[in-house]
Amino acid sequence: MKLRILGCSGGIGGNLRTTSMLLDHDVLIDAGTGVGDLSLAEMCVIDHVFVTHSHLDHIASLPLLVDSVGFMRGQPLVIHATDETIAILKQHVFNWEIWPDFTEIPTLHQPLLRFERIACGETVEIGGRMITPLPANHVVPAVGFQIDSGKASLVFSGDTTTCDALWEAVNRIRNLEYLIVETAFSNAEKELAVVSKHLCPSLLADELHKLKLNPEIYVTHLKPGEIELTMQEVSECVRGFVPKMLQNGQVFEF
Repeated sequence: MKLRILGCSGGIGGNLRTTSMLLDHDVLIDAGTGVGDLSLAEMCVIDHVFVTHSHLDHIASLPLLVDSVGFMRGQPLVIHATDETIAILKQHVFNWEIWPDFTEIPTLHQPLLRFERIACGETVEIGGRMITPLPANHVVPAVGFQIDSGKASLVFSGDTTTCDALWEAVNRIRNLEYLIVETAFSNAEKELAVVSKHLCPSLLADELHKLKLNPEIYVTHLKPGEIELTMQEVSECVRGFVPKMLQNGQVFEF
């Protein structure tokens, strides 16, 4: 099983792309601007999108994805999200005002888009790949994901701030090999991180004290203009682990 990072930035500009990851060839984890770098052929074979939450940097390419390849496919694109996120997407995106409601196009019985409910702790199996939503603590309802190949697991925190329930769930994953965790702001912006329910390096250090396992740790969602500063602060604050910066184009095999 391979997970390719299409985007992992907290913003855009130059080569920066917002959060999206391609699992093998047919499953997206979030649908930020990184999806736009895929070819039409690559987009056409994506059957499932697992959405952590409704913020634009994680769903920006979703409306354009279904519009671009929906009529080239023989089955609906399935969006897996919590009830709360599905309600937000229906009300604010696929509402005929911002974008057409592709759950009705071309007909109600043969739509280009379909929603599937997910919930924390309830595993979805797709072709032997097990994807389990994990708790997160953000300003909108949000989850992270455990992706389990059977041999090893990767955890993606999604957007979150301090969240004991996340680490309780993570510590139960005996085959955890990789952890991708957000750190959106530098320490100088800790107050903003707290208000917007993100992490900064000092908060990340506090959270990692709760981790009882020893996976490889990668930091994602760094803000443009603060990348080097934030990673320097991560190296200064975190003890017992050596987090690395997640890179666009990076591939995890597990």
